[in-house]
Amino acid sequence: MIIVTKLDRLARTTAEGSKLISDLLNRGVSVYILNMGLIDNTPTGKLITHILLAFAEYERNLILERTQAGKEIARSKDGFRDGRPPIDQKRKDFAVDLILSRRKSYNEVVELTGLSKLTILRPVRHDKAKLILAEVKQ
Repeated sequence: MIIVTKLDRLARTTAEGSKLISDLLNRGVSVYILNMGLIDNTPTGKLITHILLAFAEYERNLILERTQAGKEIARSKDGFRDGRPPIDQKRKDFAVDLILSRRKSYNEVVELTGLSKLTILRPVRHDKAKLILAEVKQ
């Protein structure tokens, strides 16, 4: 048995969902959707599944359409910058220095700077690699 919270979490398109559910049912795997119940291999079960998959795909397409429209409006405004705001380089350099000098742990630096561990980890790895290359060249 496969259990899914909602039908739209199973597949992105009606065709994809229909094929997947059909394959699962043909293999003897029961498909249980928490907000629908057990999907059966009867003509009525198939019809309901196709209808709900079509609505899920339609809803997803509407969300994408509205998102794209919102992005277009935002792009037309002065000062628009796509993505996250940049992180202050000085703060990032300070965090990397604390780690590389072994004065603080990652958790301490995260707490001290307010940066995420991953934000600190990337430049630390990069700088460590540069240090290793410099040692190898000597």
